[in-house]
Amino acid sequence: MKEISRRKWLGVFTTAAVGAGVLNTSSASAADKAKTATFNIKDYGAVGDGKTLNTKAIQKAIDTCHQQNGGTVIIPAGVFICSTLELKSNVTLHVTAGGKLLGSPKREDYTAGKGVPESNGNIVFLYAANANNVSIEGKGTIDGNGLAFYNGKGDNTGPGQRGIGGNFDRPHLAVFYQCTDLTLRDAKLLASAYHCVRILQCKHVHIDGIYIYNRVNKNNDGFHFNSCEYVHMINCDVLCQDDACALFGSNKFVTITNCSFSTRWAIFRFGGGQSQNITITNCLIYETYGCAIKISAGKAGIENLSFSNITMRNVTGPIGIGFSGGEGAFIRNVTFSNIRATVVAQPVPHPDIHFELNFKEGEKNSCITLNAMGSHYLENISFSDVHVKYAGGGTAEQAKKVVPEIAAEYFGVWDQLPGGPPAYGMYARNVKGLTLQNVRFEHELPEARPAIILDNVEDAAINGLSIQGTEADAAIRCINSKDILITAARLLSPANKFLLTTGDQCRNIKVEGGDLSKEKGA
Repeated sequence: MKEISRRKWLGVFTTAAVGAGVLNTSSASAADKAKTATFNIKDYGAVGDGKTLNTKAIQKAIDTCHQQNGGTVIIPAGVFICSTLELKSNVTLHVTAGGKLLGSPKREDYTAGKGVPESNGNIVFLYAANANNVSIEGKGTIDGNGLAFYNGKGDNTGPGQRGIGGNFDRPHLAVFYQCTDLTLRDAKLLASAYHCVRILQCKHVHIDGIYIYNRVNKNNDGFHFNSCEYVHMINCDVLCQDDACALFGSNKFVTITNCSFSTRWAIFRFGGGQSQNITITNCLIYETYGCAIKISAGKAGIENLSFSNITMRNVTGPIGIGFSGGEGAFIRNVTFSNIRATVVAQPVPHPDIHFELNFKEGEKNSCITLNAMGSHYLENISFSDVHVKYAGGGTAEQAKKVVPEIAAEYFGVWDQLPGGPPAYGMYARNVKGLTLQNVRFEHELPEARPAIILDNVEDAAINGLSIQGTEADAAIRCINSKDILITAARLLSPANKFLLTTGDQCRNIKVEGGDLSKEKGA
């Protein structure tokens, strides 16, 4: 066989490929052109002087980009005031490092998003509805100018309020409805008049490196995901006033990692729907005073949630699950692993939130709360390698309180008990399949409450538990619970008793091994 040189071989291959139509460098496809096409808003009349209203000019650039098979709309250096903008399929909005989109301070400049549902209001700054391949990117800033819309009123959608008399007539920063292939990357999103980013019924969502600072108005949430699928969020920093990362409705196949969060209220909040197959890992939570991880649901199908490698500093809560049930409803297969938390005695005002925050009685001296109602149970809930240090300071009066039959957000239950819950570490009611593996609960101030209360808990495996004793009647109290195995437990400080059982339904509760030498009755 005759050998040919590498140069000749490449020449033969290239010629053959071109002849066969496999390789064609003479002309680019429409899709390739769309990737490189750019549309500078200044070419459409936009003026970055911080005074001129540029809505029509910027929308013209977006529309032209969309009509020409897509590309990138450039927001150059400057401050460009505008109001409602509609993003469209195959359009990337690129805000350069020196560029800023600044929301108009005038309500009359904004409209509802075309096709965006009215739930929680649909007045909006940026939006896309029923669009594909939409992106916002760049090192620049999108500022909602939300302080201009502050009137002291929120939307009144909190527990029991039902939105009555609420303030919905103000723009969200960004709303995406029924979009596919949505990307948000690197941009700074600031000062919305309402929620910052609402992502509704979208699929294939990619969020990377977004910074949110949203503390100028009431209901200043961070991200809201409603019934989305295949969502992946990484490397984000969110500082807000209300829920930082709410996942409502039927969200599925969601991953959140390498992010930091701080807020007055909850970070990861779930409620209703079919929230399934969600993992949250490698996150920092700090100065958060409304339960860092909060699941509150009635008729829902919530399962396969995983929270791991999470550091919480100065929080209340810190984990709460409330479940009132319903036919066919369930909350099951929820895991918490490798979590370190410090829990403060009560919420602390954020110095950069300019309006008064109302703190609730039930937020004081909080603990991990697992609370299902009636004949309904939380199923297969596990905690492994979890270390929580509480402020402490609970009283003997709190320890004696009977927990009311209420399934609400954690503070809604404890509002009925002045001073907070009757346990300092964990209160669990109506749980089947509870696992505690290498869990450690400590407190700073003197405590008169038990570390753990198990109320109507079935099938619990507790191994390697380390708890500080208190002046309560026992460090662990079991009420009408059964099939509980506690192995290798340690009392870190003196306690009157390690375990006390009450109720005629208690049975098959065993304690094996460990170091309980600090039990006063030993």
